[in-house]
Amino acid sequence: MAKTILIMPKMGESIAEATIIKWLKSEGDRIEIDEAVLEIATDKVDSEVPSPSEGVLGKIFFQEGDVVEVGAQIAEILTENAEIIEDSTEISNNKIEIVANEIEKQVETIVEDKPTAPLVSSTSNRFYSPLVLNISKTEGISLNELASIVGSGKDGRVTKKDMLTYVKSKNRQPQKNETSPNLQKPSSISVKTNAEGVFVNNGDEIIEMDRMRKLIAEHMVNSKKTSPHVTSFVEADVTNIVQWRNRVKRDFHQREGEKITFTPIFIEAVAQAIKEFPLINISVEEDKIIKKGNINIGMATALPSGNLIVPVIKNADQLNLLGITKKVNDLANRARMNQLKPEEIQGGTYTITNVGTFGNIMGTPIINQPQVAILAFGAIKKKPAVIETTDGDFIGVRHMMYLSHSYDHRVVDGALGGQFVRKVADILEAWDLNRSV
Repeated sequence: MAKTILIMPKMGESIAEATIIKWLKSEGDRIEIDEAVLEIATDKVDSEVPSPSEGVLGKIFFQEGDVVEVGAQIAEILTENAEIIEDSTEISNNKIEIVANEIEKQVETIVEDKPTAPLVSSTSNRFYSPLVLNISKTEGISLNELASIVGSGKDGRVTKKDMLTYVKSKNRQPQKNETSPNLQKPSSISVKTNAEGVFVNNGDEIIEMDRMRKLIAEHMVNSKKTSPHVTSFVEADVTNIVQWRNRVKRDFHQREGEKITFTPIFIEAVAQAIKEFPLINISVEEDKIIKKGNINIGMATALPSGNLIVPVIKNADQLNLLGITKKVNDLANRARMNQLKPEEIQGGTYTITNVGTFGNIMGTPIINQPQVAILAFGAIKKKPAVIETTDGDFIGVRHMMYLSHSYDHRVVDGALGGQFVRKVADILEAWDLNRSV
């Protein structure tokens, strides 16, 4: 019998492993060529893995939630004579045993430990695969109990996944000698949830982190452990930028079919400043500093789920403002629809985040490792400010904004970190009101 091995695909240059989110097919299910078999996720993006051939899904080597290395075998697809005999009340028990024995010989990869039990029926005329019976025997599940399990396979067939779900839920049920919480009437119930002593009270809700939130949490903790963070603050007068954008945004939208936001302007300014301060555009590996040849600026983007992703504008210094704007809008839109490609969130050398979008005047952002700095742009607010002119100083209403620059103090000292953010502010303040886009 021919088999096709399904392997964990490579999702990008720096991706060495992926997490299996969900199996879309169960063992024994028929699969068409290029049909999605499972969903996987890296710390970058989620994706589906298609079948390279037509056949029947044989043995699955990894379960949902497992972290698997790129190139590892994750399943087998049986491509010849791999039909699974479905349940049928018209087949006699003798014939079922013959068919089951034949299946054991031909499709031994569908079961984990090559069980000796054949396909048999319960009193309800349901039939079970050797793997299901093996799990039933191991977990002490009787045939009558087995008959009560709702199957998700074809024609209601009980699958391995159904069995594991049932066993898991069964083990969670309170024992008979346990007191039901519904029979207790304390004013406040405290439940210990883990070994660290976390308690919850009535009205509290425990929310499991999703996969992306776990990755973000780990990434942020590791960043703080890796880099001693220092943050410098600068206030910039961006009145010219606000007035210029208000003047051009309508014509720009009519001509290009999309909006021009402040983010492309910020990215352009950062790219210019990096050219003057290239030692901000570095990473650290042990005791070595890697000076980056390209200026690839990541932009932190909030997702509808509340999570965060950082698509990257590659070679931002080589794009004009129109090119940056189109790239920013495209990446931001596809990020929110979970349509980014792995390479579009890799290779960043410096990151910006616009906390002003949420009405925050400033923030202390955490460095996106292995980079050494990140710049946060705060909300633009009208404020009274001193205006210096050749005729003297005046008080006027200006559009002001705080820039918060966090950097890795192992390799970026206060002078460099402060000069860089000051340079970004100077570029923004010198904006040409007559500039075309």
